[in-house]
Amino acid sequence: MGPLIRLETNLTGDRYLNILSDHLHSFMSIVHSDGLGQFQQQDNATPHASRVATKWLQEHSCDFRHFHWPPKFPEMNIIEDIRDAFLYAIENRSPPPRTPMDLWTVLKDEWCELPPRYLQTLVESMPHRVVALLSVRGSPTRY
Repeated sequence: MGPLIRLETNLTGDRYLNILSDHLHSFMSIVHSDGLGQFQQQDNATPHASRVATKWLQEHSCDFRHFHWPPKFPEMNIIEDIRDAFLYAIENRSPPPRTPMDLWTVLKDEWCELPPRYLQTLVESMPHRVVALLSVRGSPTRY
């Protein structure tokens, strides 16, 4: 897992490009210096599929691999499960976060405390998710 990045505005293609170049590239070069790292782009949201981001990812394809996400299948992305875990943790926090800074602190804490086994289980669920998607011919799945 890479660093948790806080955005204080809407995500655009240019802002996403900054995240890729400022955070993703350095993280991948440290953790996967062999170039065998795999980056799973969140989905095909407009900023993720922007020309500038696509070009940057192509230019850095020798540094790490990029998993091309199928369009309109966000339920297949494990980030949805992580988001749900965050929501659960925040809802059960006592006292609950009251300010944006409190919320950011809670999110950073929860990000660091995600159990590696939980994350590994999500990664290992991908073949089952793909089979489920294929069996319903692209219709929504239970994921």
